Amino acid sequence: MAAKLRKGDKVVVLAGKDKGKEGTISSVDPKAGKAVVDGVNIAIRATRQSQTSQGGRIPKAMPIQLSNLALLDANGKPTRVGFKTEGDKKVRFAKTTGDVIDA
Repeated sequence: MAAKLRKGDKVVVLAGKDKGKEGTISSVDPKAGKAVVDGVNIAIRATRQSQTSQGGRIPKAMPIQLSNLALLDANGKPTRVGFKTEGDKKVRFAKTTGDVIDA
């Protein structure tokens, strides 16, 4: 099945402690149904010091459920994603405006 949300998409969080926050998807795990969004669902992780990096408490973006994310359309509003065929190519489009997301 084609992915409705992909790496690089601008999304808004619909539910949870970070509700209303916006960010860009940095990675997607389709098998688990989760995505890592920059600046959202931040947890503090303790790491040891190494030769290359300083140790301590480092904030890290944790995965968030895909169902709690909505794509932002051209107007900056949350939208659902649909699929349609243009010519012989399957493309994603925003349900609110009808605009094609990836041309």
